[in-house]
Amino acid sequence: MADNNTLLDKVLSLQDKFSSLQEQLSDPSVVSDMKRFVQLNKDYKELEPIIRAGLEYKKMLSDLQSAKDILLNEKDDELKEMAREEIASIEPRIPEMEQNIKLLLIPADPDDSKNAIVEIRGGTGGDEAAIFAGDLFRMYQHFAESRGWKLEVTDQTPGSSGGFKQIVFKLSGSDGVYGVMKYESGVHRVQRVPQTETQGRIQTSAASVAVFPEAGEFDVDLSWDDIRLDLFCSSGPGGQGVNTTYSAVRLTHIPSGLVVQCQEERSQLKNKDRAFEELRTRLYNLEHQKYLDNIAAKRKTMVSTGDRSAKIRTYNYPQGRVTDHRINWSMYNLPVFMDGDIQECIDQLQVAENAERLKEAGE
Repeated sequence: MADNNTLLDKVLSLQDKFSSLQEQLSDPSVVSDMKRFVQLNKDYKELEPIIRAGLEYKKMLSDLQSAKDILLNEKDDELKEMAREEIASIEPRIPEMEQNIKLLLIPADPDDSKNAIVEIRGGTGGDEAAIFAGDLFRMYQHFAESRGWKLEVTDQTPGSSGGFKQIVFKLSGSDGVYGVMKYESGVHRVQRVPQTETQGRIQTSAASVAVFPEAGEFDVDLSWDDIRLDLFCSSGPGGQGVNTTYSAVRLTHIPSGLVVQCQEERSQLKNKDRAFEELRTRLYNLEHQKYLDNIAAKRKTMVSTGDRSAKIRTYNYPQGRVTDHRINWSMYNLPVFMDGDIQECIDQLQVAENAERLKEAGE
């Protein structure tokens, strides 16, 4: 029971902070300060599931103790039988609740709840690498549809034989897109007979995937005074407007040298807004990478440390197999996986990361 009380004390110690946040969020002076309101609201949403789980756990322990008292002190056989049933129902649930609370108490990645910017680049393998980058994009496209996410392409450079040399897109939704997609960062390797191969030989190619948390309006102090704006004609699909109007936008952040561009919209204003969002995200990611590097220094399996040079997954077409090397997980239904059914792999990666986090917390 002492361990139960220790865990419960940790949760209930946060209740005063939670109550204070509730009061502040209803204060008109706080509501008028948007930056402060956004931060307080974020803190509130992070604490809410911990408090809710703690109160449920407290009630469960109380109900369990009451049932045990009845079993010990009550003479009525019917009441004692009801108490036994309640004990049998509650006791198996306690360890699961405790595990959940321990995970909730470990500070989450502060960016898990954000939308994601994803960049796919064809790597080694020439035309075949670009084709594979296109296959990965379609995989994420179908996965996004299954999750109800919105996908917006920001920039793309088509490959000469299909696919993409590079494609950048934004994924947005209400269920923590970055917290799911962050596991996809790294080098993806494909083994198959390329469409461009006439001899039927299996070739190994690769594409890199980089996933960034989208920076919010208040995450980065970005001024237009620090940005050079260049306009040019779109070179991709877009109908009659392509190569005739200066709708494509390139932004250069002068202090850092970062460059982003957007040419997917016909409207110069929309391209400018999208490019600005991506630039803000990439600047934010420079700081976020320090956070990821700090995690990488502690963890051994590198489940979601954002090491984009790490070879994370192999797609073997002759064997119909996909293997995630971080957790030694394989699936022998590659066509289904490439059609966007990647949730099982992500679930296994999350389980592995949670085990790492619990181990860290216990050390």
